[in-house]
Amino acid sequence: MHVVAVLALDGVVGFDLTIPCQVFSSAPGYEVRVCAERSVTATAHGEESFRISSRYGLSDARDADTIIVPGISPDQQPAERALDLLRERASSGARIASICTGAFVLGRAGLLSGRRVTTHWVVAGQLAAMFPDATVDPSVLFVDEGQILTSAGIAAGLDLCLHMVRLDHGAAVAADTARVIVMPPQRSGGQAQFIDHPEPDVDTYDLGPVLHWMQDNLHAPLTIADIAAKATMSTRNLSRRFRAQTGTTPLRWLLDRRVQRARELLETTGLPVDRIAQTCGFGSPETLRHHFAKHVGTTPRAYRATFQQSGER
Repeated sequence: MHVVAVLALDGVVGFDLTIPCQVFSSAPGYEVRVCAERSVTATAHGEESFRISSRYGLSDARDADTIIVPGISPDQQPAERALDLLRERASSGARIASICTGAFVLGRAGLLSGRRVTTHWVVAGQLAAMFPDATVDPSVLFVDEGQILTSAGIAAGLDLCLHMVRLDHGAAVAADTARVIVMPPQRSGGQAQFIDHPEPDVDTYDLGPVLHWMQDNLHAPLTIADIAAKATMSTRNLSRRFRAQTGTTPLRWLLDRRVQRARELLETTGLPVDRIAQTCGFGSPETLRHHFAKHVGTTPRAYRATFQQSGER
């Protein structure tokens, strides 16, 4: 059983706190502990919202495989005992993640130095100023640096937690978990933190049907012109509206979905790699291997072996 400890520090953002509890409790193979030193205040928009009293103390996080730090005020100094816990678990190899302004807690524990990280775009400049040894990227949903993971605000915490489920159990389990919590397909970490919402009288076109069509035609050699024709607009207009509504480009969105589908097929079927390459629109095993290595960090064959072994345990 993989133990996930969610630190409830005084002043914790209530919504941030509940995100990992909901996601990891909905996925198989996790024990979730909300760890607080005492009864603490939870906040919403910086104002006290309710109080939390947990059955678990900070010491119950000392054997956790993953520790998640929800947001608190960037100016708040966490208890030194909490910072010591994070340093201790990090030195022992535990996975440490933050949601939104929880990154400031990781910074105060000295865990951001030399790393690329993110937080809510509103306070990204403050994070960069307080921890100049870190490289703060204010534009992305989350950053996975291996042992240390950071996410942007609110909903980006959902994306990060599902990303960790996918790392632990594969794309199929992550997709099932997303369905349980009624969340749309997971966004990749590199997508923009926020997207433009044009005035309704200027742009009311909904790309939903086009996205569904792209998802249903991953096997086809789609071009930007093909997608624009389906949307009945110019390629330039498509690109503008696509980025405004999804935070990424049409071909990047398509590639992400193809890699995701390849992961699911490698986990759940015995199809040969060349067949999976064709089914997912990569054309050749070489092209699949290239994009798989870039996005997942391993080969399709090694990925399949990992999750087949995991399923046998």
